[in-house]
Amino acid sequence: MSEWTEAQRALFERLDRLSITHETRRHAPVFTVAEAQALRDDIPGAHTKNLFVKDKKGRYFLLVLEETAEVDLKQVHGLIGASGRVSFGKPDALMEYLGVEPGSVTSLAALNDREGVVTVVLDAALMKNDTINAHPLSNDATTSLSSADLIRYLQDCDHDPLILKLSS
Repeated sequence: MSEWTEAQRALFERLDRLSITHETRRHAPVFTVAEAQALRDDIPGAHTKNLFVKDKKGRYFLLVLEETAEVDLKQVHGLIGASGRVSFGKPDALMEYLGVEPGSVTSLAALNDREGVVTVVLDAALMKNDTINAHPLSNDATTSLSSADLIRYLQDCDHDPLILKLSS
């Protein structure tokens, strides 16, 4: 496997600076929840799925849920304070604001959104888990950290996350 990218090194340095305990494991790239589920025996904790969406006024949201959670995209706008129904954000906006490609969307990409364009919304059910697993800016590795440390990390990235009941 290749070395860590400059962006990944910056991510790990930020976690270290915050004294956040984290462990990152390399694996084959995973593009779907089904592919990622093969890793469950090797990587304990809650695994996430991330939905990058935008509302009618062009506001962006990153919805972070447990991988098997269901969310009603026709209704979620009312929960998150969006203007009208949400739709999936385009890949170019994902790269512009979060610095990641489709398949690698992650709450840890908040460090790339220096302008605070994206509102991070964490599902309350996900946050009941002690350990949260997320991609470290690419889908060929998984980083594990505590749910409390994820919140602390996001706040340090100037993204005070909303914690709401998103899943049904």
